[in-house]
Amino acid sequence: MPRSPGRRRSPLTWVTAAMLASLAVLAPAGPLLCGAAADRPDLSAVLQGPSAAHPFGTDNLGRDLLARVLTATGPSLVPALTAVLLGAAAGVLLGASTAVLGPRARRLLAGLINLLLAFPALLVAMFLAVVFGAGGGGAVLALAVAGVPGFARLAQTLAAGVAGTDHLAAARVLGLRRHRLLWRHVLPNIAEPLLLSTTTAAGTALVALSGLSFLGLGVQPPGYDWGQLLNQGLDRIYAEPLPALAPGLAVLYAALAFQLLGEVLAGGVARRDPAPRTPVPLPAPAPAPRGPAEDGLVLQVEDLHVEIPTPDGVVRPVRGVSLALRPGEIVGLVGESGSGKSLTALAIADLLPDGARMSRRTLRLLGADLAAMTPKERDRHLATGLAVIFQNPASALNPALRVATQLTEAVRAHRGASRAQAASEASDALRRVALPPSVLRSRPHQLSGGQRQRVMIASALTVRPALIIADEPTTALDVTVQRQITRLLSGIRRDTSAAVLFISHDIALVGEFCDRVLVMYGGLVVEALPADRLADGARHPYTRALVASVPDLTADRDRPLPTVPGDPHDPLAPAPGCPFEPRCPSRRDHCAEQAPPMEDLDAGHRVACRHPAPVAVDPATAVVP
Repeated sequence: MPRSPGRRRSPLTWVTAAMLASLAVLAPAGPLLCGAAADRPDLSAVLQGPSAAHPFGTDNLGRDLLARVLTATGPSLVPALTAVLLGAAAGVLLGASTAVLGPRARRLLAGLINLLLAFPALLVAMFLAVVFGAGGGGAVLALAVAGVPGFARLAQTLAAGVAGTDHLAAARVLGLRRHRLLWRHVLPNIAEPLLLSTTTAAGTALVALSGLSFLGLGVQPPGYDWGQLLNQGLDRIYAEPLPALAPGLAVLYAALAFQLLGEVLAGGVARRDPAPRTPVPLPAPAPAPRGPAEDGLVLQVEDLHVEIPTPDGVVRPVRGVSLALRPGEIVGLVGESGSGKSLTALAIADLLPDGARMSRRTLRLLGADLAAMTPKERDRHLATGLAVIFQNPASALNPALRVATQLTEAVRAHRGASRAQAASEASDALRRVALPPSVLRSRPHQLSGGQRQRVMIASALTVRPALIIADEPTTALDVTVQRQITRLLSGIRRDTSAAVLFISHDIALVGEFCDRVLVMYGGLVVEALPADRLADGARHPYTRALVASVPDLTADRDRPLPTVPGDPHDPLAPAPGCPFEPRCPSRRDHCAEQAPPMEDLDAGHRVACRHPAPVAVDPATAVVP
C-alpha cells in the first residue's frame, strides 16, 4: 500500500540522514581502519601531492593525509559536541530559571544575560582559551562558556511565554518547589526550539573549535584534529591546494550536516507566541492594621486592594473587597468582565501577575494569617489549604505531561508519598469525578473539554483542600457538561465539607448552584445576598439589571434582549462616587460625590447603594430600554 504524502520523507531528510550516518560511522571507525596509516611516517614520500597511493597527498613526515583526515573525525566532532552540550545545559538552566524565580531575582538574572551578550562569543572563546591554557580541554571549556549567553537568552525568551500560562499557575497553587516547576512545567514546553538551536550550534562550534586549533589554541601535537591539519597544510596552499583544503572540506561537510539537521527538525515544529511584556512593579504599600480573626471561617478577607501599573497609568481593578467563607459553603462571585472577580481570586491564591501589588487588612486561610508567614510557609499553607480550578483546562493542564504526572506530583511533593501511593490516590480522585483510571495514561489533548475539567477538579482533590476556587470552570462547556460539573462540585462540598468560591458570568447558574452570592462591579462588592433571593429580592440596581438580562422561555422573541445600559466602569479613571452611578436609572446628584458603604438590610443581605430598590419592584423595570 503506498505511503501517504504526509508521511513521505523529503530528499533533504534522506541526504541529511546519510551525511550524519557517515559521520557517526567514521568517528569510531576512522582510527580502527586508518589509524596505522595516519601515524606511520614515510620519509620517502614527504610532501607528495595527490596520487593513487595517497589521494590527498602526504604531510611533512610522509603520512597519508586522507587517513589523517578520516582519523581526525572523532577528535574533531566529540569536543565540538561536548562544548555545545555543556554550553546549552548551563545556558538553558540559566535562562529558563527566570520563569520560576521572583521578580527581583528575575531582573538580576536578565541583566546578567544582557551583560554577557554584549561580548562577541568568538572573542570570548579566544580569550578564555588563552586563560585556560592551550589544549583540547581548555578550548572545549572556552567554547562552552562562550555559548552560554546565547542559549540563556533563547531559553529566557521561550520561558517567558510559559511563565504566564495557567498550567504553571496551577502548579504554583500546588506549592511545587522551583526545581520541580523548572523540570516538569517549563523545560518540557520549550524543549523543541532549544533542540533545534543546539543542532545548528553544533556546526558553529565545530567551525570555532577548528579555528582555535588552527590558531594553536586547541588540540596540541601529537594529537590532531581538522583545524590543526588545516594549519599544517596552509603553507602548501598555492603549490598543492588539495592537501591544504581537505581538512577544511571535512569541517564544511560536518558543519553542513548539522545545519541541515536543524532545517529538517524545524520543518515539524510550530512557531511559538511572543512572550508578554512584564509591567514595572510598584513600590510595596505600607502595612495596614489587621482585623480580628473570626472563628470557624475557612477564608476571611477584609479590605482587599489590587493595583497594576500600565503604560497609561495605574489600574485598580480590586478596591476594598471583603468576603468570608465557612466550611461546606458555596459562594458565587458574579459580575461583568473587568469587574475584578478573577483578580480577587488570584490575589487570595497569591498568583497575581508580575508588577501587581496587593494590600489587605485581613487575609486568613483556615485561621492562619498569611501576612505573618514567611514566603515558604505561605506557599506551603496555600498549596495544602486551597486549590484553584481555572477556566480553560486546556491551558491549565501541562500539554507535555501525562495526566498521571500532573495528578501525583503535588501528593509526592507535600506528603512524601511514594510513586505507587500517589498513583493510587490519583486513581481514587479520578473515580470521584467519574473518570476511569485509564485516563492517567492520557495526555490533555487526548481528552474532551469536560474530561479535562474533571481532571482539573481531580487534581484539586489530591491535596484535600479546605477551599476550592473555581474560576469560571463551566464557561467553555456545553449546558449538559456544565450541569455535570456543578453537581460534581456540590457532591465534593457535601463529602469533604470544602468551601467553594464559584466565579461565573452566568448569574442564573450561580443563583441555582450557590448558597450566597456576591455581586462585583468596578472592583467593589456592591451586593451580598442569599442565592434564593437573587431572582426577586435583589436590591442594587446593577444586580437587578444582571438578573433582568438573563433570558427565559417567556421572553418576547420580537424584542431585543435587555442589557445593562451605558459603558462599563473605567478602571483607569475611577469616579469618586458610586461606580455604577453613570449607568444607574435611580441615580441622584450626590451619588457621584461619594461611594456608598455596604449596609445591612436584613440577615445575610447587604447592599452598597444609597437608594436600594424596593423588593416589590419587578426586576425587569430596573433596566432602561
